[in-house]
Amino acid sequence: MDQREIDRAAEIIRSGGLVAFPTETVYGLGANALDPSAVRRIFQAKGRPSTSPVIVHVDSEQMARSLVTAWPETAARLAALHWPGPLTLVLPKRTLIPDEVTAGLPTAGIRMPAHPVALALIRAAGVPIAAPSANRFTELSPTSADHVRLGLGARVDMILDGGTTPVGIESTVLSLATDPPTLLRPGMVTREEIESLIGPVTAPIELSAGPHASPGLHPRHYRPRTPLLLVSGARLPAHGRGVYLSHLPGAARPMPAAARGYAAVLYLTLHNLDSEGLDWIAVEYPPDTDEWAGIRDRLKRASAV
Repeated sequence: MDQREIDRAAEIIRSGGLVAFPTETVYGLGANALDPSAVRRIFQAKGRPSTSPVIVHVDSEQMARSLVTAWPETAARLAALHWPGPLTLVLPKRTLIPDEVTAGLPTAGIRMPAHPVALALIRAAGVPIAAPSANRFTELSPTSADHVRLGLGARVDMILDGGTTPVGIESTVLSLATDPPTLLRPGMVTREEIESLIGPVTAPIELSAGPHASPGLHPRHYRPRTPLLLVSGARLPAHGRGVYLSHLPGAARPMPAAARGYAAVLYLTLHNLDSEGLDWIAVEYPPDTDEWAGIRDRLKRASAV
């Protein structure tokens, strides 16, 4: 990507504007994380409730440390192996992070994305960037610049096109502000991988009243416009016109049999099916194993009524 585009986007961020940019997970809708009014623009553009915090993206461990009051050994171990990458660490925040970012909570979710455009933007802007997914709240997350244009349009000041995002679903979110640590949102960095480094973590939590401990905890989330149904054994609806997606052999619309490959194309597939005028999308339940936990979480929320 042309450095002039990065520099223009960085100036928009510094001036309080919104820039959609690619990460390795999904496209983010970014604003200066230290500017309360800029962060409020994210919530307005997405129609996102103020009770749902947003993740702060950094370009280095040094920047991350400057935003928190504690950097425990567990954070150092996890960052050494999984940063840059799809792992968000929730830690006690310094007061320079405004409450708009954290839904008023004393903690902030921080990660270092593994995408050259995202890292170049943060470095050029010289500030951490607050960024949830670049879509309307509860809708299907974007994995391409075209998805952002269709979903948000003129609500964004600039879109950096970095192609299709390779991981395909949002980051794992782990709170290190609890003892033991709490897995708030599963993702492609698995619980098993985390526990191999820092020991036991508690199970994911569900939505409670008040501010959410993590993004992505709303019971209805990640939803295509077409109704999505989770099915078992190809038990398909008898009405209307639809498509059956399955990781199992023999499906008319086969999905990858490996979790990482499946995640990489899940949202892209659902975006494409949304344009076909279907009555339903039926998805075979993925395996109930650790490596599939993030995918199961997204599909359960996408199918909630």
